Amino acid sequence: MLDMDPTPVTATSETPPPDGPRPRAGRAFVVFAVLAVFLSGAGIGWLVRPAPEAAETAAATVTTVATVASSTPVATQPPNTDGPALGASSEPVADVADAVLPAVVEIQLDQGGLGSGVIYDSEGLIMTAAHVVDGFDTVKILFSTGARVTGTVVGVDTTNDIAVVSVDQTNLPAAALALDTKPRAGQLAVALGSPWGLDSTVTAGIISSAAQVIGSPSDPRLMLQTDASINPGNSGGPLVDREGRVLGINVSIYSTSGANDGVGFAVPIDRAYRVASAIVEGRTFHQGLLGVTVGPTDSGQAGSTVTIVNPGSAAAAAGIQVGDTIIAVDGDPIPDSGMLGAVIRNHEAGDSVDIQIQRAGETIVLPVVLDSV
Repeated sequence: MLDMDPTPVTATSETPPPDGPRPRAGRAFVVFAVLAVFLSGAGIGWLVRPAPEAAETAAATVTTVATVASSTPVATQPPNTDGPALGASSEPVADVADAVLPAVVEIQLDQGGLGSGVIYDSEGLIMTAAHVVDGFDTVKILFSTGARVTGTVVGVDTTNDIAVVSVDQTNLPAAALALDTKPRAGQLAVALGSPWGLDSTVTAGIISSAAQVIGSPSDPRLMLQTDASINPGNSGGPLVDREGRVLGINVSIYSTSGANDGVGFAVPIDRAYRVASAIVEGRTFHQGLLGVTVGPTDSGQAGSTVTIVNPGSAAAAAGIQVGDTIIAVDGDPIPDSGMLGAVIRNHEAGDSVDIQIQRAGETIVLPVVLDSV
């Protein structure tokens, strides 16, 4: 528990009754587990923006992948990264809906809970949020056509809140993924899913922040923020751009009421897809670790000053020193240590990143191969 005012955030799977109890204003909760309405293994904790002086090396939850389908990895197809070639239109959201809804599914659980998912591989792989299906071996999948089949939970990654469900179907309509595409604040964002059990629902807004840091100082997360309306049941559904490409997987909302307040969060698709690929391959996705402790700059300027370099760490191997100020990663500015931790954890262990530092008035770029959290 953190000694600061918590940010009210809730996950967006389960379907609580409209007249059920609501949290008091100013009290926060986040459910990164299944079925809070049934209190079946629900995990509740605070989700807040890390303090600027947070240490990059603070303790973190190690990713756990539970493969339940079989010990044999599931075959996958190369991801489709080309959108449906939507042209200029006076109704871009409607065009996106027409193109993407066939790839969006409703996930139904035995106890009556539900969530959403998106087909990302035409050979039967569905990406969703881990808190939707965690604890289940099988779920019911409702396609946009009205067909209902049984899906097998291939595995879950509760740290990144991503899971994969497989169905015994082929030639399914798969959504395009906006891999290696940097979202922009202000661009159109369309959320698709089954809020409150209303399947094939479409809401639209913008990307409010392309790189929002949420979570605790020990476990910062880099997320997409949107004002597209997201409600319970939307979890696991896609957030897409005007080209019909998936930008992220919807997982939670900021709310004082338990319903949409116009602040939703999605796991960026680059990370979501890499986590999903690890699940399908039967391995664990290990978040990246730089191996430093950082604090605010003495000058008060943007950046993070290194106060400790862990011996034998990725940072030490790359030549990062105490007193260096980290100002960018892969060319993207790093305003504070919260952003630094989130950006590093957005990568997988073994990734190479360029760390831009200032040392004695000189700007230096150091390539770093990340360690594992």
